Amino acid sequence: MAGSTASSVRSKVKAKGVQDSGRTNSPSEDVANLHQLEAQHGILGIVLLLFCGTVSSYLCTYLPEALTAADLDRHPTAFIAERAWDNLQVLNDFGPKPTGSRANELGAADYIRREIEKAKATAHAAQLVETAHQTISGAYPIAFLGNPLTSVYRNAQNLVVRLAGRSEDGERAALMLNCHYDTVASSPGASDDGGSCAVMLEILRVLSRAPERNRHSIVFLFNGAEETPLQAAHGFVSQHRWAGEVRAFLNLESAGSGGKEQLFQAGPQHPWLIEAYGRAVRHPAAQTVSEEIFQSGIIPSDTDFRIFRDFGHVPGMDFAHTINGYRYHTRFDTIDYLTLPVLQRTGDNILALTRELANGEELGRVGSDPNLAEGYSVFFDVLGLFFVSYSASMGRIVNVLLAVLSLAVPLMELCRQVRRVGERSVLSQTLVGLLGTVCGTAASVGVVLLVANRLDAVGRAMSWFSTPYLILGLYGCPVILMHCFAHRLCSHWFSDNKSPLNLTQTVRARLIGVNLFWTLLIIPLTLANIRSAYIIAVIVLLSLHSTILTSVLGYQGQPRRWLALHLAFQIPTLLWATKFYHLLVKLFVPITGRMGAGTNPEYLIALLVACFGLLCVSYLVPLVGLLKGTSELTARMTVFAMIAFLLGCCTQVGFPYRDESNGEPSVQRHYVTHTLQVAHRDGAVVSEGAGFLFREMDRNAVRVIRGVAKPAEAVPMRQMETCRTMLFCGVPFYSIWHQIRFNNYWMEGPSPAIEKHTLPTFELVRVHQNSSSVRQYSFEIVHRHQTCVQSALIIAPKPGVQLVDWSLMDTVPGTIKFNGERAHFVLITYGLADDAPWTVTFAFEYDPEHLPDGAGAKLFDVSWVNTYWEHGDKHTDEFRKLIDQFPEWAHVIPSVAVVNITAH
Repeated sequence: MAGSTASSVRSKVKAKGVQDSGRTNSPSEDVANLHQLEAQHGILGIVLLLFCGTVSSYLCTYLPEALTAADLDRHPTAFIAERAWDNLQVLNDFGPKPTGSRANELGAADYIRREIEKAKATAHAAQLVETAHQTISGAYPIAFLGNPLTSVYRNAQNLVVRLAGRSEDGERAALMLNCHYDTVASSPGASDDGGSCAVMLEILRVLSRAPERNRHSIVFLFNGAEETPLQAAHGFVSQHRWAGEVRAFLNLESAGSGGKEQLFQAGPQHPWLIEAYGRAVRHPAAQTVSEEIFQSGIIPSDTDFRIFRDFGHVPGMDFAHTINGYRYHTRFDTIDYLTLPVLQRTGDNILALTRELANGEELGRVGSDPNLAEGYSVFFDVLGLFFVSYSASMGRIVNVLLAVLSLAVPLMELCRQVRRVGERSVLSQTLVGLLGTVCGTAASVGVVLLVANRLDAVGRAMSWFSTPYLILGLYGCPVILMHCFAHRLCSHWFSDNKSPLNLTQTVRARLIGVNLFWTLLIIPLTLANIRSAYIIAVIVLLSLHSTILTSVLGYQGQPRRWLALHLAFQIPTLLWATKFYHLLVKLFVPITGRMGAGTNPEYLIALLVACFGLLCVSYLVPLVGLLKGTSELTARMTVFAMIAFLLGCCTQVGFPYRDESNGEPSVQRHYVTHTLQVAHRDGAVVSEGAGFLFREMDRNAVRVIRGVAKPAEAVPMRQMETCRTMLFCGVPFYSIWHQIRFNNYWMEGPSPAIEKHTLPTFELVRVHQNSSSVRQYSFEIVHRHQTCVQSALIIAPKPGVQLVDWSLMDTVPGTIKFNGERAHFVLITYGLADDAPWTVTFAFEYDPEHLPDGAGAKLFDVSWVNTYWEHGDKHTDEFRKLIDQFPEWAHVIPSVAVVNITAH
């Protein structure tokens, strides 16, 4: 009763103040217009949020119907998914196809070559189809995580097709499409990247049967060594005769298994590519934020885009499927988890884009017109329905203009309504809205980080891995609660019973404070050239439109209609914001299963929810000021959060991993290498050891590793005994990412079974003293057997010695650091086997006066590592038993390695 009386008195006071200031609405309306809503109406905001989230989730995964062979008569020039599916089925049935394996070098390569010849045989008489089978060897410098690597490839394969254009007589300009048919070990690679190659084969069929040539040539590159990494692409751009014609490229990749192909990076610069995408593509899926996230290095992947950009100096577009990243690089990346509509959508888009680019004038001008190469773009699709793009310079103007208008227009409109009497109150309530948003943001970030820390501390990290809906309860509910509490507290602390503003006007002033918050964020982001500020700009634009329409319709003095209009504009806002939530959750949740254990993945997910939760609720939470009470809303949100905690921490729902029994496998990844370590000195073996090396791929992996190792002990890699006696601990190095960034564990064990005649050899054949301070060493490398094996050279010069020249390439990159030692790291991949020896030379410079042993001094240590990836039939019984101990929900990538360390 007391609270009701006070509310009535306050309304009358406000009504009198507004009347005195010349307002048109009557005092009786202010008293009886239900400014305050019943508490249960607060739940409607949550329902609206969930509804919009469901709609945006559907739109994010919607795919068009697929065309089959029966549709060919009605659509003779269309992409037919069923034909591509037939190609994919064959590639899938080869199983894993790592570079060097018989399945890749002989099986998949021969099949694709036959399909190319079929397309050539059935081409229209007007078309000229040229083919080339490229076998290449080469080397190039590249860096991962700031660590330099020399990437060497021997006899890798490329299958190349050129569909000649009409402009053959003038300057030759070509568009290139690229896919890779090799896979990682233990994965059939139906999505990564067999599906893309199947799509390209179908596009080749469609275009080669057209009665008229395209304006420009089209090069189709089917490369056989991408996972190695990125080597066959370098062989093409550096050595193939058609590479010089390429003016732009489309790279087809996958980091998931199905869904939409996302355009996740383009250029660099060359805005005409984005404009062509906007004109051509029927089903857009492209976001600038994806480009900036990928190029930040936070995602543990890379693509051939990098090679074409850095070594070919060619602009292009990078596409990838990102849904269901759980199956990426696992045994579950099979055709069983793909659908025809996935191929149809990708084929429709890439075929349309290929036609647009190959028949546009830009491709012929880009080599001579520097204006085409200048400028970055801001681009995005709106719920997959249509595509928007504009220049980054225009984006800066738009962002600043929207930021200013989002403050000026509502302030002017509200101040005009209350005139001089209430202007000061409008400004003060605007600051209250700003403070509530800032405090809510800070509190929500703090709370979710605390929750993330505690979940990890009690051993429940990644409970949402297989059940992402738990994220809404674990982190989403606390975010909303903190924003509600912050706005309620700020309203209580800064309430003014003498304010001339009525309740609706107070809430509208606080919504202007939300605009001020976004303005204070969008302007610095814009000045920092962060193009992803467009996400905020769209939300501010919708708020501005709501304000303008309120003024045009005259809803300022009609609280119910104003509220209905405000909520109506929240529907597109929520659809927009939840789209990014789904996009990034579907991307990052599976990635946490392969980002190592060094960082708590709960922090990543918590911050993601805090950021996009703010986007979703920033214009809803101030409306709690209209509620008579928030206890019911907060109580229900608390209950939802508690249910999520109980499910995540106390039930099987919160167990992170799933096997294939439910049709949706989400496995834990494990790399296990059965290793033989041998140290040589002056031709004799001085020490030898063996065991198993485990890679810790996610936050929970170490518990499984230690359980599998029992009763033996899994020792952290940097605590191995060999770290004191062998170069780089005697670890079988093959990846900077896995060996340097991830934690690894070692368990002593028996020696692996090795057929020594299949090992690539590295033998010293000659030492030549070039001068008094330079000594050259010549080695022969031989790889005679067709088997999937990668070699690594770790060359560590002694103190005072420097590697100054070698025959691998013109430059000698810097060293990497591991276990306190520095060495040059060379990764060697073999495609087709070759009996001919390959001679490599290394020249070392030193000061002879400082060598302890004079002319006979050892100048460097070298570790020669060979890792077999497809070696299952040669695993020892002990290795098989170890692998069998892993649970069904684990995906194990076994390998066998031999490490030979010698001083020269």
